[in-house]
Amino acid sequence: MSIEWKGVMPAVTTKFTDDDKLDMENFEVNIHAQLEAGVSGIILGGTLGEASTLSDDEKKTLVVRTVELVQDKVPVIINIAEQSTRGAIEAARKAEAYGAKGLMLLPPMRYKADDRETVTYFKEVANNTTLPIMIYNNPVDYSIEVTLDMFAELAECKNIQAVKESTRDITNVLRMRNRFGDRFQILCGVDTLALESILMGADGWVAGLVCAFPAETVAICNLAKSNRVEEAIEIYRWFLPLLELDISTKLVQNIKLAEVATGIGTENVRGPRLPLAGEERKRVLQIIEDGLRNRPVLPEYKSLSAVV
Repeated sequence: MSIEWKGVMPAVTTKFTDDDKLDMENFEVNIHAQLEAGVSGIILGGTLGEASTLSDDEKKTLVVRTVELVQDKVPVIINIAEQSTRGAIEAARKAEAYGAKGLMLLPPMRYKADDRETVTYFKEVANNTTLPIMIYNNPVDYSIEVTLDMFAELAECKNIQAVKESTRDITNVLRMRNRFGDRFQILCGVDTLALESILMGADGWVAGLVCAFPAETVAICNLAKSNRVEEAIEIYRWFLPLLELDISTKLVQNIKLAEVATGIGTENVRGPRLPLAGEERKRVLQIIEDGLRNRPVLPEYKSLSAVV
């Protein structure tokens, strides 16, 4: 099985009701907005999805319902962030049974595995599922870097197909290309480095602020891939103050507040997170309000999607 790991793949937020249950009504509103904008996939259960707070039953509900909503228009991908190899293999098995088409796989959680342990972990998960896999390489937040030498070992697993590149070093895009050619598809995982990474040759963007601004995000990606770089830069310059809301410990609260402002989400988060308050809330709201006041008129970009 293969996925075209390209274009914009939103790491969607999980919506909650006021009494802390899954809010599938508002979740569906957001998924429809993503599909309408022309995203290339839907990623569930990442940091933005507050995965660490979700029960297994809630994860099942999200995957099954999203599969129904997308109707095979785009692949549904679920994030796996587990503490044990056995737990990760079981999570992959469940994802496949629920109808997911791919996995985004983090290194082991909590324990700081060395290179040999990390590679073995990834291989054992890959060898126990038929689903295609995107490795999430984020040493800044998760302390483990997947190096080029490690990717060389992982290349023998045919279903390890892509990397979410979040090292914060955009030259890593070229290092991957120089070493492996097109063996691995590369998606930028840091909103504030996305356009730069695409211009360096990344295939796409695992995005955060797309949750609130899907059309603008896809437009930037499609325009850049179509060599309409000046138009992409103009939108990206407008977007940057909003994109910076993603590189924060409060990214979930920030982005959910932006979803409220654009009418495709709610502010509810699950504890221990709390909604923004006080001066912090005022600051974020001001950034969002400034963005909405100056929101650009987009060129026709959807017809460009075929070249992404």
